[in-house]
Amino acid sequence: MRKSDLKLGEMLIEEKVITPEQLDEALREQKKTDELIGEALVRLGFANEEQVLIALSDKLGVPYIRIKDQNIPPEVIEKVPAKFACYYKIIPTKLENHILTLAVTNPLDLAILDDIKLVLKYDINPILAGERDILEAIKKYYGVGAETVEKIIGQAEAKDEGPTQVEGAADVDEMADDASIIKFVNQVLQQAVSERSTDIHIEPFEGELRIRYRVDGVLFNASIPPSIKYLHSAIVSRVKIMSALNIAERRLPQDGRIKLKVQDHDLDLRVSTVPTSYGESVHIRILSANILMGLEKLGLMEDDRKIIEEIIQKPHGILFVTGPTGSGKTTTLYACLSKINDASKNIITIEDPIEYQLHGVTQIQVSPKIGLTFANGLRAMLRHDPDIMMVGEVRDLETAEIAIRVALTGHLVFSTLHTNDAIGAITRLLDMGIEPYLVSSSIEATLAQRLVRVICEKCKKEYVPDKDLLDDLKLNPGKKITFYEGKGCAACKFTGFKGRTAIYEILVADDKINDMILRRTPVNEIKEVAIKAGMRTLFDDGMVKVQKGITTIKEVLRVTEIEAEE
Repeated sequence: MRKSDLKLGEMLIEEKVITPEQLDEALREQKKTDELIGEALVRLGFANEEQVLIALSDKLGVPYIRIKDQNIPPEVIEKVPAKFACYYKIIPTKLENHILTLAVTNPLDLAILDDIKLVLKYDINPILAGERDILEAIKKYYGVGAETVEKIIGQAEAKDEGPTQVEGAADVDEMADDASIIKFVNQVLQQAVSERSTDIHIEPFEGELRIRYRVDGVLFNASIPPSIKYLHSAIVSRVKIMSALNIAERRLPQDGRIKLKVQDHDLDLRVSTVPTSYGESVHIRILSANILMGLEKLGLMEDDRKIIEEIIQKPHGILFVTGPTGSGKTTTLYACLSKINDASKNIITIEDPIEYQLHGVTQIQVSPKIGLTFANGLRAMLRHDPDIMMVGEVRDLETAEIAIRVALTGHLVFSTLHTNDAIGAITRLLDMGIEPYLVSSSIEATLAQRLVRVICEKCKKEYVPDKDLLDDLKLNPGKKITFYEGKGCAACKFTGFKGRTAIYEILVADDKINDMILRRTPVNEIKEVAIKAGMRTLFDDGMVKVQKGITTIKEVLRVTEIEAEE
């Protein structure tokens, strides 16, 4: 037991933050974990971190600060190398008259303070800050994996090699297996998972390497040290090794996958590399086996959910889900399959790629190189006595014809199309060359969707939108509507949004709609009839979610821009 830990515990008892019994239990627990006493007290629920720090601050007369509220100048950050900041869990906040102010978690540990003073050659003025705040600040100001990059560059300079880009095949191979490069790539992946990212982009430009994460559908730059540009080839090679790609091939695009566990999440990473004028660019799609949703959690309004549940219980027909890439089509289809998946049904899917593993469902991966296309796979599936079939995407006339004929011969089929709205699916099929009578007799419904960001609950507040905007959108009803937005906070990274939900448009192919399809009625007329029959457009469904305080007007306009302009 460290003397500083016992001293801290006694101070917290004096300040009535904890009881002597709680301190004894925390000290016993600390012997097992070797953590700081403050960490043990917080983990056991006897105090929260801020209580511990405020009590310490009052007792010791040491100022307590929230680092996230500070704006630390780069010249101050430069005074402390990343490896010291990470090792000692410190962050410099100010430098005046040769006195360096350091945010620390335990100012009672004088031995550490003396070590830092000796190494940095500054007089040290310690101030208190939370450990989580300090770690977040290290990532913000030094960048992800800064100490790892600093170590690699330092080793190269120590060998008089200088921080130069690694290009030779043998050198790249050797560096890709280096423990430090492995650690850095792992740190990038861990940070992406912590940020709730769905995609990672590693992009080389002239004199720069950029890493970006996509969170809630929007890309933002990851904080990384500038010197990372020297390690571009080694990073790409490490990712290639992890995904079983050819590290010697840099002229052609390659695709692979990685299975790994990060922070108790079983992840399936889809890796794609493409050659650019400044080196290879890497895209990593992050798929988690734990995010499979039920229909109830997709964001469907109650009446729309009932429509979908009725359709997926039908013995035959086809349901098309439409929307651009990344709009959640596959998630919706998997939710439908999960709802009807039981031992009495034989469900087979053909996908590119297989994004989620569904227990009890036979899933086939498309492989065009060996002739396993969607169309060929569909034909093979028919010989396996299926009840329900899912086709990842209808891309061509051959696949469309087979899918529709399968639906007409007593099978329930799910698939996707790339169109802007639900009505557009009809036009797309007719444009492909499918006969109107086949379309009208096979399609049960088409569903269009988009993903909108959800307002952060921690910083949600009421606001009044611009009156001209409300007038333009005809949102001045008789009853008062309360509008909300997120003002931005640390929980949502000051975006005002955290998480996403979907907005939907469902066209049910009833007798009237089918008759219009047979007569090749223009889509705008079909849309008018569908709206009169009760169909909510994407924009209308989005505005319902705005009025419920789920999202904002601007967010709905962002994803339904084409419709809004119409």
